[in-house]
Amino acid sequence: MNSQLALIQNIDALLPQTQCGLCGHRDGCLPYAKAVSEGEEANKCVPGGQPVADALASLLGRAKLNAEESVWPIQSDGRPQRMKAIIREDECIGCTKCISACPVDAIIGSGKLMHSILTDLCTGCELCIPPCPVDCIDLIADHHAVPDETMQIAEQNDLRNRYYSHIQREEKRGLNRKGPVVRANIDTALFAQFSAQNDSVPDIVINQTEAKPTVHLDAKSTIELAKIRTQIKKLEKQLSVREDAKKRLQLDELNQQLNVLQGA
Repeated sequence: MNSQLALIQNIDALLPQTQCGLCGHRDGCLPYAKAVSEGEEANKCVPGGQPVADALASLLGRAKLNAEESVWPIQSDGRPQRMKAIIREDECIGCTKCISACPVDAIIGSGKLMHSILTDLCTGCELCIPPCPVDCIDLIADHHAVPDETMQIAEQNDLRNRYYSHIQREEKRGLNRKGPVVRANIDTALFAQFSAQNDSVPDIVINQTEAKPTVHLDAKSTIELAKIRTQIKKLEKQLSVREDAKKRLQLDELNQQLNVLQGA
């Protein structure tokens, strides 16, 4: 491994692996580690707080900077209060958007069925909250004992492994994904490069089959997409009962519009 790769891995080893994107790198801790190795300020990890900012400064031989402030109070270890997400299950509509958004697969459930969050695995990254259409997810303080350094490292290693597994699955799903994505595209190539150099994380293999480019839709297009799908379902139901040439033509036109919006 060359010195640059080794440096990035050493930086990544100090990050909490919440994959929250609060540092400005939405696809996880590793891209931030790469940016820091290239000169970006090392005090942007919000959940790591001052301890991580100071550790990175020492590793890099840079001046210590005040860590980016968190909205949560500071714990005894100098890091912001650990938080966990919970779902108000009686309000959940089973849309699955929170499942897609969770970087460490801490949410379980199926379409149109109630979801639950495995709080022991939740990092409090907050990424599941924005896509929830019924706003039924809350953050609560984690009142378990603050982990010591050994426990913290073990937790980080586990979260890193879970995220790499998540990325590999998303890489496979990306070939057949329809509609808009919940979060920014992951730089799979970067993670694949590092998984090849690190035996402690799952290998990430980039699918060589040509995939359709993911289309990021604005709010107006997303609403239009939903309307078209509703019209298609209605026409398909009607045509299943009685064939109608005019309605069949209308269905074909709507499917064409749907394909254009989805980038097919």
